[in-house]
Amino acid sequence: MERASVTCFLLRDAPLDHRNSFRVPARAHRYTELRDAAGLPELLQRRELKEMPLLVLGEGSNLLLTKDYPGLVLHMATSGIQMLGGGEVARVRVAAGERWHDFVRWSLDHGLAGLENLALIPGTVGAAPIQNIGAYGAEVGEYVAMVECWDRRGGEFTQLDNRACAFAYRDSVFKREPERFIVTAVDFALPRRHTLKLDYAGLREELEVMGVKQPQPRDVAQAVEALRRRKLPDPAITGNAGSFFKNPILPAERAQALLAAHPKLPHWPAAGGSEKLSAAWLIETCGFKGVRDGDAAVSDRHSLVLINLGHASGAQVWSLAGRIREAVNARFGVMLEPEPQIL
Repeated sequence: MERASVTCFLLRDAPLDHRNSFRVPARAHRYTELRDAAGLPELLQRRELKEMPLLVLGEGSNLLLTKDYPGLVLHMATSGIQMLGGGEVARVRVAAGERWHDFVRWSLDHGLAGLENLALIPGTVGAAPIQNIGAYGAEVGEYVAMVECWDRRGGEFTQLDNRACAFAYRDSVFKREPERFIVTAVDFALPRRHTLKLDYAGLREELEVMGVKQPQPRDVAQAVEALRRRKLPDPAITGNAGSFFKNPILPAERAQALLAAHPKLPHWPAAGGSEKLSAAWLIETCGFKGVRDGDAAVSDRHSLVLINLGHASGAQVWSLAGRIREAVNARFGVMLEPEPQIL
């Protein structure tokens, strides 16, 4: 171990098995944790690190490692939540290293709404805008006011407002330019009152089972947590990264042709008259739900979730994902895109 600065350490040949939610074996050439974002310039200017590839890691919950990483893995371990302004829409600044679900609970405890549909999503706050995480009819981009980040190209800290973040379905400028930006903090604009999003499949029914007739944001969060626990395997028990594939979005004409041939295929309207199709249905119809290839498998609880049953490598998981993509494309003419970052 080397001492990199007063705020972080540097490990050689560091294991990453317990730093990715798939829990696949891999090692990093160098590894460090940073507890103060102000130390980024000093760290990245170190002579032995300047030319290395860089992977910024939160909880590793949106990542599949198929081999060892040949550069520096940087874990953002920063913390802190600060209320910047009150009123009907509160401005809250959150450090990148805070756990996402802990922040959702914090927002509800402080009477703030908007994030209740995003409860129990694994990962950190800093990772949330990169993927534009979403669930149960909501996306985090709706509530991001500004993202503070280190611009590696400009060599400076900068702030990107919501428009500059260029949020799209599971996408953002941070995802499109992964070598440029390192997210250090996120500012949220969270309302104290808003219209709840209850139309996603199963949510109203779960609230009815709970006996809730006039739901509040905390009730919605509780219902979402119950649904997620019932439908999705817990990454603390079974290695996974949640939904492995995006729901494909097709132009209206192409989608209508597919729906005419497969009228049971679930679909939802998307931007510009396009249609979002259920990737889970496509995968399950191809017979992959519950399929196992060694210790790499498709969950028997949800066909969108690929899992590690114990000793699968990242390459084995990715191989199974490839089989699924080829089968769906051959049968439906749709090439599924992975949600996690594949290394």
